[in-house]
Amino acid sequence: MKTFTVFVVFMAMLALAPQHARAADFSLALSADVTSMDPHFHNLTPNNNVANHVFEALVGKDARGQLKPALAESWRPIDDLTWEFRLRKGVKFHDGSDFTAADVAFSLDRVPTVPNSPSPFTTYTKQITDKQIVDPHTIRLKTAAPYPLMANDMSTIMIVSSRAAKGAATEDFNSGKATIGTGPLRFVRWQKGNRIELARFDGYWGPKSPWERVVLRVITSDPTRVASLLSNEVRAIENVPTADLARLSKQADLSLYRIVSHRLMYLHLDTSRDSSPFVTDKAGKPLPKNPLKDVRVRRALSKAINRQALVERVMEGAARATGQLMPEGMFGYSPALKPDAYDVEGARKLLAEAGYPDGFAVTVHGPNDRYVNDDQVAQAIAQMLSRIGIATRVESMPSAVYFTRANRLEFSLMLVGWASDTGEASSPLKALLATYSNDKGMGQTNRGRYSNAKMDALLQQALATVDDGRREKLLQEATQVAMSDLGIIPLYHQENVWATRKGIVYTPRADERTNAHEFRVQ
Repeated sequence: MKTFTVFVVFMAMLALAPQHARAADFSLALSADVTSMDPHFHNLTPNNNVANHVFEALVGKDARGQLKPALAESWRPIDDLTWEFRLRKGVKFHDGSDFTAADVAFSLDRVPTVPNSPSPFTTYTKQITDKQIVDPHTIRLKTAAPYPLMANDMSTIMIVSSRAAKGAATEDFNSGKATIGTGPLRFVRWQKGNRIELARFDGYWGPKSPWERVVLRVITSDPTRVASLLSNEVRAIENVPTADLARLSKQADLSLYRIVSHRLMYLHLDTSRDSSPFVTDKAGKPLPKNPLKDVRVRRALSKAINRQALVERVMEGAARATGQLMPEGMFGYSPALKPDAYDVEGARKLLAEAGYPDGFAVTVHGPNDRYVNDDQVAQAIAQMLSRIGIATRVESMPSAVYFTRANRLEFSLMLVGWASDTGEASSPLKALLATYSNDKGMGQTNRGRYSNAKMDALLQQALATVDDGRREKLLQEATQVAMSDLGIIPLYHQENVWATRKGIVYTPRADERTNAHEFRVQ
């Protein structure tokens, strides 16, 4: 009787235990919500991160950003204007249908047709002039000029099912109707602002997910995200708050994993309009001309920012000050470019030379739930700019509101982040600094509408240069031109930090991807 009672109590405890406690289930907390489950709708890291569980690209990347086979087993240029991709055989979509070259062609064709995209993927498909299906497992992509980055670009475009997505709208992906991929996990449900539920795809061609069921919890509040880990409500979290790093590193039941990211935090400036909406004199009256168009003013702003203080005090050491687009060790990094030295007097002198000895007023806009310490960073920058006579206020808002307004070019000075999807300097150069051209797919995220003909020419030359050594030199030169002109003001490269319950291991990724299927039991 005593044994039976103990057994009943034990079974009752199992029934009351949270679902994530079962070994086959895994829950982790994401720090940002997604705006859509459509993998072609919005080129945004949180979206791409979640899509990467359900969908796959032709080319994958390892934790350090090196290219590796994914849906394509191999790729090669067969002449100066043609890339051939040999596709993996035996791959199934989640609905059981076969993956073929027709799905690749359909996905590439779909990218430019997605309506109302806040930040489209066309910068990675515009170079393709023709698609030739050789056989069900071979496709050739034609370009108008030699294009060495085809494999890099094909690591950013997720392949959808032509059968499931034909005629599908973005809402059909959000509801799950068209959310049919080839990835290790299949889509179950999305509750916006709350969670994404996924299940293991047993027909996956590669290593199976160690988890039968995955719940991606959206917990944008830093304290709440940490509390959910400490209470074992989730088994892992991304973007560990910098203020908690020291404390969590001392907890015996937790593990931390960290790596320097290619996520650049920077200021984007309105350098195109003669009158900018949030730049005025100190009385709030419009100025006769936009001071941000003057490179001396931009240099003054850069010199006024104490990057090392941002790294040490605001980011708690989880970042590295920078004066360029890529961190050291990444393709296109230039040893010649150093962060601007903090120089208040030098900044004031530049303002006076530009005709603003008494400064002016500006508003810094930024998100308050997207990047690590984003609101605190904006507030710190505002204080620094105020020291050189620029009356600076901060207006922060949820990222969904912020990016919608930023994409409508409503702001003058913006705090933003950019992660290089291709792992080299061509990504931020094409997206952030190239002269905006919807037809060419350039400058798609150039919210300041910066334009520099010399930089554009160097970038175009680099994009047509197959030799890696020569291409990297051209990218370095293009970066130097843009940084000398301060088309954007680089601040620091963020450090990526994950925390897990003891016994759960993760290989930290430079691309910020938090892939549930890559967490494993030690």
